Amino acid sequence: MDALTQYASSDSDSDSEQRTYAAPVVRQYTINTAPDIIGSVPAQHELARYVGHDQREIKHNMTYAELGQPLLGPLDSEGEFNSKQTTTASGTAEHQAIDETTFRKQERMFRQQGVASDPSIGADGQMVGAEATKRQRRKRAAKGDAAVLDGENAYQGPWAKFEGDTTGQTSGPTAEQLAEYEERMAQTSGSSGPQRVKRGSVTAYVAGQDERTLFHGQHERDYQGRTYMHVPAELRATNDVQCRVPTRLVREWKAHQGGVSAIRFIPGSGHLLLSCGMDGLVKLFDVHSALRQQRTYIGHAKAVRDISFAPDGQTFVSSSYDTFSKIWDTETGACKQRLAAGSAVPYVARFYPDDPNSVLVGQGDRRIVQWDVRANQVVQEYNQHQGAINSLTFFDDNRRFVSTSDDKSMRVWEYGIPVVIKLVADPAMHSVPAVALHPNGKWLTGQSMDNRVVVYSTGDRFKIHRRKEFRGHVTAGFACQPAISPDGRVVVSGDAEGGVWCWDWQTSRVLGRWRAHDKVAIGAAWHPREASRVATCSWDGSIKYWE
Repeated sequence: MDALTQYASSDSDSDSEQRTYAAPVVRQYTINTAPDIIGSVPAQHELARYVGHDQREIKHNMTYAELGQPLLGPLDSEGEFNSKQTTTASGTAEHQAIDETTFRKQERMFRQQGVASDPSIGADGQMVGAEATKRQRRKRAAKGDAAVLDGENAYQGPWAKFEGDTTGQTSGPTAEQLAEYEERMAQTSGSSGPQRVKRGSVTAYVAGQDERTLFHGQHERDYQGRTYMHVPAELRATNDVQCRVPTRLVREWKAHQGGVSAIRFIPGSGHLLLSCGMDGLVKLFDVHSALRQQRTYIGHAKAVRDISFAPDGQTFVSSSYDTFSKIWDTETGACKQRLAAGSAVPYVARFYPDDPNSVLVGQGDRRIVQWDVRANQVVQEYNQHQGAINSLTFFDDNRRFVSTSDDKSMRVWEYGIPVVIKLVADPAMHSVPAVALHPNGKWLTGQSMDNRVVVYSTGDRFKIHRRKEFRGHVTAGFACQPAISPDGRVVVSGDAEGGVWCWDWQTSRVLGRWRAHDKVAIGAAWHPREASRVATCSWDGSIKYWE
């Protein structure tokens, strides 16, 4: 018995030694009766609503938008992150919303003064730019002596002008310049007929004289008896090459004294370029092979505002401030006819494309007169505008034409019927002094005076295309003439600072821009045959040919 008891005790001891029991684990929770609350600092609020990528516990309620917000970066104008990004050469640029008026104001301020407001968030009116620390302020002139009423030191008081202000002062040529001009005009001879002169010489024209021409080449005809009107063989076929933005300067001509008003390529081949200027001259240039001036047409006593070729290019019409529109022979330089309807100044003249014997002239007295060249008389008048006529453009297979005026309106007419069939006018509309027709004939582009190139549809409902416009340049106050490439893919225009801008027709994006002239680039023309060749003219008197 004792042995059994001893055996049992030994087994129980071994089991107690082998079995070990883990102590129960009790989870204890800490109750914070005074938790930390978010302070009144805005930065703490922003951090409190932020959920990190490694955070596993949220201690406060959050909205669905806050839970789905990005890990880093600001929201865009539509409340989304990186929803609209544009790839650039230096990375990506996010589209942000800004008031149009504020942006244009700061853009002009930065361009003119070199400083602008810092657009960064929290800048609080700080300035950026080369002279950010020195804000430019206009200084007033001296108030003067209170005892002096008239004279150099007269009392101005609070009405003193700013330094450099020329308001109220007489502008224009000086007495010496006027005397020199009158002397040059008096010495002008009245001889007519073709003459050969040295390159660069200028001869003025006095009203009442016979028109004349100057040939600037060595021989008017080549060994085959052909003149410069002969179309080169390589320009006779239609060029289907895609047009691109020009990148280099081919040739520059110092064409006119006082500025160039307009330039036009000869229809069809485009191997000749016609220009008119403030000196009253019209000049013709070879832009294909010789790249030189060929002829000068002398017949206007004042500045020539506009020129236009006939559909065949054999003749052209010029409109001048001397109240005359004159029709010239392109090859011989002879003046074929003079058109004048009273004392009104002709601002623009266009040949009717289907009948070169009919010419429409838009005048400063608000009238559009239709001339019959054969009878030398006015056969129709279109009189509905309230201001001077700026442009005339035919469309719809030449059945209709649109006129623009200083009265900030556009009127559509049927050719030969003096009744307006469509009036485009709006209180917010600006004047459109220059218009260009798209090669497909379905659209018109107009240079608006609010720094835009606007687009109009020429279908049954003549109306503006509000979702297509071209911006970026500054043309307010200048009738810069736009142009469209022959394939209809690129729009080109000059600006008030001498720059040339190119836009994509489909997307309205800026394809290229460069500084071409020292003064306003008033005109641009795209070559009708050679792709990617553009001619520009400026008020600095130069014409430049680009490719």
